[in-house]
Amino acid sequence: MYLSWALKLVCAALVFAFLHYTLPQTDIARITGTETIRQDFGINRIFWANGDAGSDGTAQNRDVFFIQTKLANGKTMVYRNEDTSWGWPPYFKFDTSDLQTEASDLTSTADNPNWVAIRHYGWRNRFITIFPNAVSMHSVESPDVRIIPWFNIGLLVALFAIFWAIRVRWLRFRENRINPVVDEWTDGWG
Repeated sequence: MYLSWALKLVCAALVFAFLHYTLPQTDIARITGTETIRQDFGINRIFWANGDAGSDGTAQNRDVFFIQTKLANGKTMVYRNEDTSWGWPPYFKFDTSDLQTEASDLTSTADNPNWVAIRHYGWRNRFITIFPNAVSMHSVESPDVRIIPWFNIGLLVALFAIFWAIRVRWLRFRENRINPVVDEWTDGWG
């Protein structure tokens, strides 16, 4: 009984973590700088894109664009800027250089801030050096702008509807096909 609930809880946590990493999120920030760094990959390799579009992807290191920002609450956030090409997650991002140029153009100071909505996926973890990947950005009027994640809402509703439809059909199948056979087998056991 407890193992069943523990297994369900672990599966739910894994699904939540997968969706939280993969689905797009938007941060409002002020871009403070951009740079290109030669990045060596180690234990954190799974959190990086599979190599630049057009390359063979076997290199142990490569140049990666980074976008440094300051969030509205004063905390810093660094985004990587890599093409996802045809890999996972399916953002089909091929405009890394264009996005880096746009980020450089939107750089501002604390005295004259230019607030930017940065759409990204992924996590920031300082301990194992992983960065969220910036997908797109655009200027916004203030750090208080409200962005509603319509895509995420629609996708989560659709996933829940699919899960619910499969669950209902399974319960009906079990009730109509499996339970009568099990009851027939176990009639003489009492």
